[in-house]
Amino acid sequence: MDYVQDIYPAGGTPALPGFQLAMRLRTSYTATVMNPNELLNLFREKGAYLEGHFVLSSGLHSSNYMQCARILQFPSIAETLGHQIADGLPTPDFVLSPALGGIIIGHEVARAYGVPFLFCEREDKVFRLRRGFEIQQGQHVVVIEDVMTTGGSTRETIAVAQQASAVLAGTGCIVDRSLSPLDFGVPFHSLLKLPLAQYKPDDCVLCRQGIPVIKPGSRK
Repeated sequence: MDYVQDIYPAGGTPALPGFQLAMRLRTSYTATVMNPNELLNLFREKGAYLEGHFVLSSGLHSSNYMQCARILQFPSIAETLGHQIADGLPTPDFVLSPALGGIIIGHEVARAYGVPFLFCEREDKVFRLRRGFEIQQGQHVVVIEDVMTTGGSTRETIAVAQQASAVLAGTGCIVDRSLSPLDFGVPFHSLLKLPLAQYKPDDCVLCRQGIPVIKPGSRK
């Protein structure tokens, strides 16, 4: 399958301003949908499925790591995944993601819907809206991540939206690697369910084997 392809029909799209253009792009999207097996093969092909000894964003250790940045660096692939996630969730007023890992895929999901995209950042170890981003009371939000393991960052991001009196409409991600079903009380959609071995730091078989540990994610 050729993932780097022209995603618009022959002749392109006419010039339309603002929101109308976004909606036209939504309806004009024609890229091939990837099934879970194709997506997993894509992770392997792009070197995004890593094996070794890793610290996840949750703090748990694992012998595998899904580095979504390695596939999201290709805009056509990112757009394909964004549309596939959006297709499985209700249409919101805006999309919200945690920095850093959720920014690219969150932006692509928002593009698919034709709605604004916001992201929150850690400040004093707490997620907050910065850069002039504002949420209006009663707006519906979909929260998007790249990879979910325990759902901790997603719940923190949801809290940011709810503190601003937004209504959570759904959550989604590229890879769900949780060992137990994730329940946010709203529709949840992932493109790849891939539970991988996870260990608590004080009970990690990889640590006991003396295998060097790597922390490849964005959170320090």
